[in-house]
Amino acid sequence: MALEGVEYKVSYRKVKYPRLEFKTGELLLILPFGHDPETLLEKHRDWIVKKKGLINDCLRNSSGKEIVEREDEEFKDLIYLIVEKTSSELGAKVNNVYFRKMRTKWASCSTKKNLTINSSMKHLPEDLIEYVIFHEIAHLIEKRHNANFWNIILSRFDTYKDLEKDLFGYWFLIQQAKKSTP
Repeated sequence: MALEGVEYKVSYRKVKYPRLEFKTGELLLILPFGHDPETLLEKHRDWIVKKKGLINDCLRNSSGKEIVEREDEEFKDLIYLIVEKTSSELGAKVNNVYFRKMRTKWASCSTKKNLTINSSMKHLPEDLIEYVIFHEIAHLIEKRHNANFWNIILSRFDTYKDLEKDLFGYWFLIQQAKKSTP
């Protein structure tokens, strides 16, 4: 099925509310049983077209970029080094660092001051890994993405908007690489 050149799939599930996902770069409509997909598509047509355009732009901008290949131990050593350096820089203590596959984000920071790192981050360039870790540790100082939080980010990464776009592009590059790997 297509919507103005946007391919999509429909998944009917036991959910209360319909939702749209672009996690892999393809549109997925998750619908309650019996819900009409056309209604959701029409309601969110502008958002879908805008989001797909952003994804395509990010993929075009990342076309020359390569996915980094790191061994797991090398990746973990790099993470621990960056966490230590960033924690010291921001004066914020991280309790533990965990690694696991995550479906929707690069990393997270819990209220217990634990970092969870998406194992797919091992395919990112080091500067993007540094940014993601800085971003998560900044949440130990400011929980929300408010002006204070972004000022903390700006103290080290004045081009954070470009880095965010690069991360978005890499997300889809890595997802596509996973799909093409048997």
